[in-house]
Amino acid sequence: MDLLNTLVEKGLRRESPSREEALAVLATSDDDLLDVVAAAGKVRRQWFGRRVKLNYLVNLKSGLCPEDCSYCSQRLGSKADILKYTWLKPDEASDAAAAGIAGGAKRVCLVASGRGPTDRDVERVGRTIEAIKEQNEGVEVCACLGLLSDGQAERLKTAGADAYNHNLNTSEGTYGEITTTHTYADRVDTVQKAHAAGLSACSGLIAGMGETDEDLVDVVFALRELDSDSVPVNFLIPFEGTPLAKEWNLSPQRCLRILAMVRFVCPDVEVRIAGGREVHLRSMQPLALNIANSIFLGDYLTSEGQAGKADLDMIADAGFEVEGAGTTTLPAHRADALAAKGGGCGSHASAGGCGSGAGGGCGAHAEADADGTASAGSGCGPCGGGHAAPPAEAPVTVPAGASEARTDLVAVRRRGAGTDLAPNA
Repeated sequence: MDLLNTLVEKGLRRESPSREEALAVLATSDDDLLDVVAAAGKVRRQWFGRRVKLNYLVNLKSGLCPEDCSYCSQRLGSKADILKYTWLKPDEASDAAAAGIAGGAKRVCLVASGRGPTDRDVERVGRTIEAIKEQNEGVEVCACLGLLSDGQAERLKTAGADAYNHNLNTSEGTYGEITTTHTYADRVDTVQKAHAAGLSACSGLIAGMGETDEDLVDVVFALRELDSDSVPVNFLIPFEGTPLAKEWNLSPQRCLRILAMVRFVCPDVEVRIAGGREVHLRSMQPLALNIANSIFLGDYLTSEGQAGKADLDMIADAGFEVEGAGTTTLPAHRADALAAKGGGCGSHASAGGCGSGAGGGCGAHAEADADGTASAGSGCGPCGGGHAAPPAEAPVTVPAGASEARTDLVAVRRRGAGTDLAPNA
């Protein structure tokens, strides 16, 4: 196809496709799907070889978020049966992170529900970052705490954070239909604050919320404009008790086309398959590795992921290799640019940024800390995808053209950080 040849040539030159070309990728037929994957794979291999970066989520504070993000199991009024707990202590978070690092993760993503951190929360997360780095030499840490106030990104950088995650999630034009308690501009501002502080910026999207192809292209071009080093692509997992409970709009083929479009628009950034990959890509997950160069290992924020060993076997069986701790994730031109701005993970072992998914919260609430004192609940936009799917017995309406909902593939997370059960890594 002339379209795919053009997109490959542009991707190898780091040149942006046109909006019309990006839309055309989403409109390709299933008959052309393998050609689309192969073309995106050429761009992926140019900048990232056959390496797959592993990331591991630690949910520092779960549930009870006052923001009303329609996709989120931790949102205000959510009836999802998820874990709810206040802040983990630094040593607890470090122990949780160690499980993922032992499984091969080179990036730990620290996530907390809420609108945004207080200064006290930033100090708390800073101590957690220090504890993780003291016990795990060379590990990269990404924070995902929600909307940042002036100076907070700089304090996280000083504490040792390498990256900051905050997702745009959907297009500016439709953002108000998904969330009303904060704005699209608020999210853009936080990504820019992270950039300005010298942190590697990580920002992505959630597909499958009923958006149009134009919305998907809009948000991906906005992410390119923001110059995010890492773009997590999440696939919505609908769950009962939220406004998007019946939005089953994705098929494996649709997911692959979305990933390919992201790769063509953002050829030299870390594209991460985040929340929902097990549910929507299913047996086609290995094919997606030809497009994306990064995944989460093990569980997500509020849902269980594929077993960590199964992830490692999948990577090996597909002919890829786990990216080592001594390898820089980003291509040299991006890593050098990040280093020139003051560090960030691109200047040394990794440059991924935190993934995101359909499962973190975004909002702030008053809560009691472990010591009984009140805290204004720092928080995070979705990070790492953790939705509880509808119960298997719940009726699910499947839109025409979408695959049958596989609710049996998703379970609410009951292990790992915040529980007495061993994590899945």
